[in-house]
Amino acid sequence: MEQTLKISIVGCGLIGQKRAKALGNYSLKYCVDIDENRAYSLANFYPGSIATKNWKKAVSDPEIGLVIVSTTNQSLAEISCEAARFGKHILVEKPAGRNTNEISEIIKFSEENQVQVRVGFNHRYHPAMLKAKELFDAGELGDLMFIRGRYGHGGRLGYDREWRANPKTSGGGELLDQGVHLIDLSRWFLGDFEVVNGFSHTYYWDMPVDDNGFMTLRTKKNQVAFLHVSCTEWKNLFSLEIYGKNAKLHIEGLGGSYGIEKLSFYKMTPQMGPPETIIWEYPRGDNSWLLEFNEFLDDIKNSRLPSANLYDALAAVKIVETISQESGYDYNS
Repeated sequence: MEQTLKISIVGCGLIGQKRAKALGNYSLKYCVDIDENRAYSLANFYPGSIATKNWKKAVSDPEIGLVIVSTTNQSLAEISCEAARFGKHILVEKPAGRNTNEISEIIKFSEENQVQVRVGFNHRYHPAMLKAKELFDAGELGDLMFIRGRYGHGGRLGYDREWRANPKTSGGGELLDQGVHLIDLSRWFLGDFEVVNGFSHTYYWDMPVDDNGFMTLRTKKNQVAFLHVSCTEWKNLFSLEIYGKNAKLHIEGLGGSYGIEKLSFYKMTPQMGPPETIIWEYPRGDNSWLLEFNEFLDDIKNSRLPSANLYDALAAVKIVETISQESGYDYNS
């Protein structure tokens, strides 16, 4: 793809800043945020870019070929649909919408206008996760049996007054926020889930959305993903264990406050007992944003459905909705 591709970023907070850093030599034309100071702050790092609060201008400009939507959840679908109507390719942050109806709307407009849409499931591109997928695809694990995943953080003072605590803004609680990452990773290895069971609840934070979500998801082959997401973890944690008949993989940490990213490969020996063990550590930081963006450029160039797409987001959010509603949370009302 030519380096003349021009890009708009709508939402200049932490994630928008990470996306901007991953653009390489591609031209960032618009930095958009409802907080114009934040838009100017990002634009200052990219000579020639325009800071504005007017997202409609940034997605309708004929020079723009790609729109990155990194706003809070209530705006993801509206902006993505408008960008699709103007024929722009879109990288939209997870969960892509507050509910399945919003995601279905993006699918409709993207298909009508033949644009590519990638959903920001960047966890797939962490180095430990890529190595784990490489080992799995090579058959090192044998047939998969089940996955056990935990993902959590401890919040911060005032967390229950932030936008994620407001269902109209967020569309849900922890089950939607970090839960979709674990669901997506589990589907990446196991495929679709036919049986969905779980429970979400607000244990600690004074907010109308869940702060813990528990899931037991089962495929047609009776492979199970047992998952827990939490914002009462107190010590940030990421752990994903993938169990095959021949070996086990354990991905831990995401860098930063989650600890050094690490992959452990435990291979069963013919005599069983203690497994052969190989451990990879990745202390150099997270380049998932760059890898994800570069793959999306290839998707666009080759008119290829992105590997992390709107249908993946739809499947993940449908699971969240099922468990939320069964737990007494009706975020769509």
